[in-house]
Amino acid sequence: MKKKLLLIPIIALIAFGAYKFYDRREEGPKDKLFLYGNVDIREVQLAFQDSGRVQELRVDEGDAVRQGQLLAILDPVRYRYAVDELKAQVEAQQQLLDRLLAGSRPQEIKKARAEVRARQAQLRDAERTYRRIRNLALVNQVSRQQLDNAESALKTARAELEAAKQALSLAIEGPRKQDIARARATLKSLQAALNLAEQKLKDTKLYAPEDGIIRNRILEPGAMAFASRPVFTLALTNPVWVRAYVPEPDLGKVKEGMLAEITTDSFPGKTYRGWIGFISPTAEFTPKTVETPELRTKLVYRVRVFACNPRNELRLGMPVTVTVDLKQPQPSSRPPCEKAGENK
Repeated sequence: MKKKLLLIPIIALIAFGAYKFYDRREEGPKDKLFLYGNVDIREVQLAFQDSGRVQELRVDEGDAVRQGQLLAILDPVRYRYAVDELKAQVEAQQQLLDRLLAGSRPQEIKKARAEVRARQAQLRDAERTYRRIRNLALVNQVSRQQLDNAESALKTARAELEAAKQALSLAIEGPRKQDIARARATLKSLQAALNLAEQKLKDTKLYAPEDGIIRNRILEPGAMAFASRPVFTLALTNPVWVRAYVPEPDLGKVKEGMLAEITTDSFPGKTYRGWIGFISPTAEFTPKTVETPELRTKLVYRVRVFACNPRNELRLGMPVTVTVDLKQPQPSSRPPCEKAGENK
């Protein structure tokens, strides 16, 4: 019985020692901070600016693409016709504006002056005729109707002379400033419409906005594409970063720019260099997709850890562990990838 009583404290001591051992192992070294997260998934839904029939697709699912690479083409026939039509309208309006700016031609001014001289001669003839008829009317040699006709012809000759003089003045002064301004505004409007049509023609080609991998090919050649209907889903791979979470008690231990080491179960024993690029200013509850030793109900802060991934081994969505050395010197302004001459 005494032996059994002696075993109780011994077993309790062993249990306490095992608890402390595993508790320390679970906590890890005090000079390191372990964060858990995933390689962040960033995608872009690539679509054309306008509608049309897909003429050609140059990439397929799984293809790696570079920024600015041509991915797909719409049938451009309708857009080319619109450009040609507006080019003709712009040319016609430009000719009209040039004619207004040039003013009247010398031949037009000479013609107007000759018209004035002709009307002056007609007026003189009408005046002489009127005086003769009037003198004859005084001695009752002509009828009253003949006198009225001569007077009417005189007034008509004077009016025609005045009209000829005004036409000469217009020919010398040229077009109105308002007409020139209106022609310029119309030309500007047509040029803007032409620029838009040319841009729409350029938009019949779809280019990659960033480096990445084609995750989904949604449409096929011959299908109708619309501005709201994606053609590809592009997974962005440059730069690669990890979305991790720092518990609130550890927030004061990390700073932007601190170096970090990233490990993954896919490549045991391999370490990827990285650095903390962003710390969220607001707290949130730990997401269910992130496993940490802490309770899920504790507040955490989201951090973005940029990763050096020269061989593209870190894939989007991959779970990783981030280790931050808390005794490292002041954070550097240069990321470790640039120091080592590696690509992100």
